[in-house]
Amino acid sequence: MTTRRLSWSERDLADQSGRTVVITGANSGLGLRAATVLGEHGARVLLACRSRERGEQAVSTVRGGELVLLDLADLSSVRSAAAEIRQRTGDQLDILINNAGITWPPLRRTVEGYESTFATNHLGHAALTWLLMPALRGGTDPRVVHVASIAARSGMLDLHDPNFHRRRYNGGLAYGQSKQANLIFGLELERRLRAAGDQIRSVVAHPGMTDTELFPNSMRDRGRLLLRASRVLNSLITQRVGAGTLPILYAATAPEAHGYYGPGGPLEIRGAVGPARIPRAATAEPVARRLWDLTAELTGIAPDPG
Repeated sequence: MTTRRLSWSERDLADQSGRTVVITGANSGLGLRAATVLGEHGARVLLACRSRERGEQAVSTVRGGELVLLDLADLSSVRSAAAEIRQRTGDQLDILINNAGITWPPLRRTVEGYESTFATNHLGHAALTWLLMPALRGGTDPRVVHVASIAARSGMLDLHDPNFHRRRYNGGLAYGQSKQANLIFGLELERRLRAAGDQIRSVVAHPGMTDTELFPNSMRDRGRLLLRASRVLNSLITQRVGAGTLPILYAATAPEAHGYYGPGGPLEIRGAVGPARIPRAATAEPVARRLWDLTAELTGIAPDPG
């Protein structure tokens, strides 16, 4: 399948002077590229990273970059980071890019007892988004960008057992579920914002298949052979990080951006920016409402908008 392509590149990105951006997972890959480009265009960029060492190294390469420590798998860290961001920005935040993610790890549980992929990729980002709503309302043309994945098409979101307490754990299934949750949450947030007459925009984007360390990192605990094979596979079928970041930058900055974006080539694996296909499983509003309510219950954070 080929989607409609948009003639848009980094050259079309408007001046971002005076704007403040928060990007999670900005110490490498897509997040670092987005931070670099937005910094080059004048934005103040807060890089929200789990590792102080890697975060400081990334900040040193980003114009206008600042470090915020954030562990999305720890909800107390999410609350602390949100409070710090609100204080440092004076509740004037223009763009939040929920980019950080893990994929296909062995079964791990967070301090709250949640499966780590679902907790990191979805729960932590949803909590951060809700907590930063007051700051976004103080921004200019504010928007939240949720970074999903083509894996959202195959994800089977199980709202009865999202943390694999009863199901047999499968890393690929856990990743697909978390990415489908990102997409569903982003679309539901947009519906609620429009219903509330809010100025904030919720946009979703995915990078297709991009040559980042996300997949190889998931193979580190599985032996050298699988790690090497994952790097070879990455090099053969993926596009460069700069190309994969374009849908995210478009969603974050283009005045006309709304909905869901990804590469416009065959199967949305690579290519120029274009509207992405929303899988049928992500269009059911009753499921979106249940995910919204479950997320509030698991994070202990009041949804905004309610």
